[in-house]
Amino acid sequence: MNQNTSHAARFTQGSTMRHVVEMTVTGAIGISAIFLVDFLSLFYISRLKDDALTAGVGYATTVLFIAISANIGAMIAGTAMVSRALGAVSRVREEVADAGAQARDEAKRLAGTSLALMVLFGLGMSLLLLALLPQLLNVLGATGASRAVAERFLHITLPANVLMAAGMMLSGFLRALGDARRAMNVTLFGGLVTAVTDPLLIFGFGLGTEGAAWATVISRLVFAGVGWHGVVMVHRLMRRVSAAEVWRDSGRLTAIAAPAILTNLATPVGSMLFLKVITGFGASAVAANAVLDRVVPMTFVVLFALSASVGPILGQNLGARLHERLRQAMRDSYIFAVSYSIVAALLLALLREPLAAMFGATGETGATLMTFCLYAGIAWVFIGLVLVSNAAFNNLGFPLYSTLFNWGRATLGTFPPAYYGAQWLGVKGAIIGIGVGNAFFGLLSVVVVFHAIAHLERRSTLS
Repeated sequence: MNQNTSHAARFTQGSTMRHVVEMTVTGAIGISAIFLVDFLSLFYISRLKDDALTAGVGYATTVLFIAISANIGAMIAGTAMVSRALGAVSRVREEVADAGAQARDEAKRLAGTSLALMVLFGLGMSLLLLALLPQLLNVLGATGASRAVAERFLHITLPANVLMAAGMMLSGFLRALGDARRAMNVTLFGGLVTAVTDPLLIFGFGLGTEGAAWATVISRLVFAGVGWHGVVMVHRLMRRVSAAEVWRDSGRLTAIAAPAILTNLATPVGSMLFLKVITGFGASAVAANAVLDRVVPMTFVVLFALSASVGPILGQNLGARLHERLRQAMRDSYIFAVSYSIVAALLLALLREPLAAMFGATGETGATLMTFCLYAGIAWVFIGLVLVSNAAFNNLGFPLYSTLFNWGRATLGTFPPAYYGAQWLGVKGAIIGIGVGNAFFGLLSVVVVFHAIAHLERRSTLS
């Protein structure tokens, strides 16, 4: 592929809705593969007909979610810097004919330093979570056989977080380039490998939950390998960087990554707070919540893809100083998010009985799971707004806003309404409470995003 074509800022031209839909649909296929890894693992484990095993994997993946959420925050920073650099390539070509090569080299350097820092960060997160594992499982209320399952699962999978971190950053670079298909393939291929290795290791080799853990490790190795091929071998976006360059760019990356990581850590904290409420209703409620934690991401995967896809679109147009396109991209993204969320919420409610049967959830576990499926979609209509707004804040240079909204949503919008809702209506009240709490933060985030774009436009006019 010609280098100039590969590094073109394609999001600065054409229909913003078309870019949003194209990037989101292909991104959804790729991100589905990440969720498919957890979904398939829990599905196969549920076939063993033991709530203790299902709950144990549920506890483990809640801890893994902390690492993945932190990785996403660091990925947002690297993707934002590279996409802005690519947008600047488009702008300087028009203003200064000879400046394009220098701008492209900066994009390649930023990709190299971002990946190096991501690998170090992923390794650090693995070591930190392993050190804090006893305390984290205590917070979650894990005991007995479920705790033992969670510990074994995490001791196998947490060291592989460095591979997951690298693969996610490489996928982000591909989205920044506008190569939706290869960004999709990074995670899609990993998910396909898991679909084969999960049943082979769990049942064929009789490894049970440990087989599911090793299948996860293999999938993360595939993530990193496919991403490296797309970024380095196909697009040649990355160049070799020195330790001095890594150190010099670390400040820029940290300025975006620190609040973005803090923002994303709010989501697993919110999940832990909700799980703390649910634990009071017994092992059946925990097992039902473990299933829901796999079903919901698969159902609302388009929202995760949208929040990941809108960043490069905004980054390129910000770098090119096209503020009206920023506003239009956000309007299109919000319309897409709300429309999809309503349809997905209805499908989740309508399919609650088949989902319970698929996971063999019967009795109290099945009843709780169907209750969750009936009401969970209410919250996700508004969570989608927050996810899209957070992507905008991170890529437009307002990462602290993202931090405030996500932590507000995950704490004030989650625990108090879930706790008091549970006191009033049981598990149904807990899930309804989350919907009410998230409505406030979702609607307010939309208003603040457009104020932020207006501020950027005024600042650009004065500069």
